[in-house]
Amino acid sequence: MSQDKAETGRLQELLARVGGGLDQFLKFEHADAISRQQNWRAALLQPLPQQGVGIDEVVRELLEQVIPNGSPVSKPGFTAFITTGGTSASTLASTAASIASPQRYMATAFNLLEELSLDWLAQMFGLGAMQGIYSSGGSVANLVALGAARQSAFEKLGRDPARDGVDRAVGIYASSECHHTIQRAGGVLGIGRRAIRPIVCDEQGRMLPGALRSAIEQDLAAGVVPMAIVANAGTTNTGAIDPLLAIGEIAREFAVWFHIDGAYGLPGVLDERLSHAYRGLELADSIIVDPHKWLGASVGVAATFVHDRSVLERAFTQEAADYLEGTLDHADASAQIEHSMDDFGVPYFNYGTELSAPCRGVGVWALIREIGVSGMRERIVRHNDMARALADYCRQHDNLELLLEPTLSVCCFRYRSAAISDLDQFNQKLVRRLIREDEFIPSTTRVNGQLAIRPCFLGARAESDQVTGLVQAVLRIGVELVAESN
Repeated sequence: MSQDKAETGRLQELLARVGGGLDQFLKFEHADAISRQQNWRAALLQPLPQQGVGIDEVVRELLEQVIPNGSPVSKPGFTAFITTGGTSASTLASTAASIASPQRYMATAFNLLEELSLDWLAQMFGLGAMQGIYSSGGSVANLVALGAARQSAFEKLGRDPARDGVDRAVGIYASSECHHTIQRAGGVLGIGRRAIRPIVCDEQGRMLPGALRSAIEQDLAAGVVPMAIVANAGTTNTGAIDPLLAIGEIAREFAVWFHIDGAYGLPGVLDERLSHAYRGLELADSIIVDPHKWLGASVGVAATFVHDRSVLERAFTQEAADYLEGTLDHADASAQIEHSMDDFGVPYFNYGTELSAPCRGVGVWALIREIGVSGMRERIVRHNDMARALADYCRQHDNLELLLEPTLSVCCFRYRSAAISDLDQFNQKLVRRLIREDEFIPSTTRVNGQLAIRPCFLGARAESDQVTGLVQAVLRIGVELVAESN
């Protein structure tokens, strides 16, 4: 009997052992990985094994050397990046898919949940009948959306850009606060990063519609084809929401594809106090959201929505492959399906950049099924409240300064004192010391030229007491640093 076959039937036991290690990790009683790096690097940096050690030894090393020395991203006090550790429901479902359905294709329950979960997201966020496709993250999701925009713009000119390439200059109009994946998409799509026209923003970080109109008019006068407008439904920098309705109306006026990047902020529409800021979603030609951000899916899940996936098929088709098409008979639509291999299910491989792809939808299905829309709304409101509570602390304490009124769950602030000569340098030093304490881990950014401490509250495990703890830590470290400088 082969070693691989001998291990079959032990999965429950092995998963239980790994699950125990993860439960211990989620107590967050361990120090940061860097404090023990000499030990785990020495244990793990081994020569290529010529003979295997067996699965029990692999599990032991996972439990002793790998899991305890993982990332701080899952910690409740981690607010630096807009990503988080997956919820248990999403993790369990994704683990099940890795064995029970390694690919998202064929007529299986997993393929069904891929489509159902996309429909649920569209319903939950008020996207109407838009159709979706999953990809690995916002980078690819934006690329897919702008690939559709490129296809649409050139088809109006009588050209198939996916087949024949682009033959003229185009413009993509995105706010100066847009995510850098927009520039990268320009490079990958062959239109060039310089095709991205940065549109100035107001002091709140929102695109100015007047500046957008001027940029489009200038390009038209110069013979440049306006290809797409990209608006933000929650910037990663400050959580700002562009004036979507005004921007969408300009897109309609000039017949330009209107894309909304809601990778982080689209779930904010569930907070009824903010729903007015999302007016204009109905005008979008494409919208993205990353379930692995605010929704709590395991990392590697983003969704792109369009009104008709046929434009994605024309933009991303890989054309025929004999070894795939020869496997299944699609010629007779009335043929009875007698095996899951008799049908690919929804052909996502023609709607995006991936052929091989995991079943991402089952993780999204699981997290929505677990807590429902009401539970998701409670989480979004809780996190937005945390940003507002932090803003209130800043208004009440002389040594804290609010640099931007929060819109979503991001709050930008800084420590201040009359004894500080360089506030930017001081706050940078404060954040570095704060992070080394390994409990509250925000990032920094710049708001209207000033360095800000920037926590973004979005982890499913983040609760309101994290705000009080963060404030107390910032004030304590601020006092210590002022004393040290005197």
